[in-house]
Amino acid sequence: MSDNLNDKNFKLQASEDFSKARGKAFLSQIQHFMTFKSDKLLSFDDVKDILKPKNETYQGMQIVPINLIVGSEGRYNDFNKYFLPKSEHLRTRWEKVDEARLQDIILPPIQLYEIGGVYFVRDGNHRVSVARSQGGDMIDAEVISLSSEIKITPSMTTNDLQKAVIDYEKKLFYQKTNFGKLTDCYDLTFSDTGRYDVIYNHILVHKYLINENYANEISFSDALVSWYNNVYEPIIGKIKEERLYLNFPNRTASDLYVWIVQHWDFLKKKYGVNYSIADAAKDFSEKYRRNPANIKDYLSLLAAKFFKKRR
Repeated sequence: MSDNLNDKNFKLQASEDFSKARGKAFLSQIQHFMTFKSDKLLSFDDVKDILKPKNETYQGMQIVPINLIVGSEGRYNDFNKYFLPKSEHLRTRWEKVDEARLQDIILPPIQLYEIGGVYFVRDGNHRVSVARSQGGDMIDAEVISLSSEIKITPSMTTNDLQKAVIDYEKKLFYQKTNFGKLTDCYDLTFSDTGRYDVIYNHILVHKYLINENYANEISFSDALVSWYNNVYEPIIGKIKEERLYLNFPNRTASDLYVWIVQHWDFLKKKYGVNYSIADAAKDFSEKYRRNPANIKDYLSLLAAKFFKKRR
């Protein structure tokens, strides 16, 4: 009789705990909406796509701070950034985990990915949610670590992380090429990752084309200066002259340079090598100013063809 009563009490307490956690999640959603901040849990796949880790290492069993668990591999839409449950359909599983906690039943360790100093749940989202909502500080976990040069903080959003990667890529590019010292230009800036690699390849292609006409190979630095003065600056000048950036808010002039060059290459194949960069810029602007969402897929295809042809 007493065991049945205890079981009933545990179920009632777990139900109350879940309702409180749901209430906190709803309140957090309202607060973040009013302040235009995000309370979304990070998606592990999105973070991997941004950081592009090159390898992973099994780290074994560890005791992990719960506040450093900032995302999930598959359940990032079910919980907010504080791992509070966002939906009623989570109740049954969540309450079972909470009942186990109330009865001091030891559950298996969760499984986590570590990247950039924070953690993402591979398995055990409900256990993290229950532990955090009940004030837990640490949790047992089996950890796989992925390499990254970018450090992540618990408060970062996906946009924050993307900006950190862009800043890191810019720093490496400027250090590797002496771009600022050679050109006195420090505002080669992009709104997406991977663009500095594109620029580096543009310079290499320019160097190759110049060397076809010279007996002695020019240096990378000389090719960089030549590319900047004879390719990049004229196109940027046309972008500014036509004020094309007004059609693409939240994008930089350097973004438009990359897109227009790729579009120009496509148009030259279609209409001939004498097709002008000015006409390519206008054509690009007219095609995509009303539908900027289509740019990424289109240019990914062009970029692949662009560099494959020149290798």
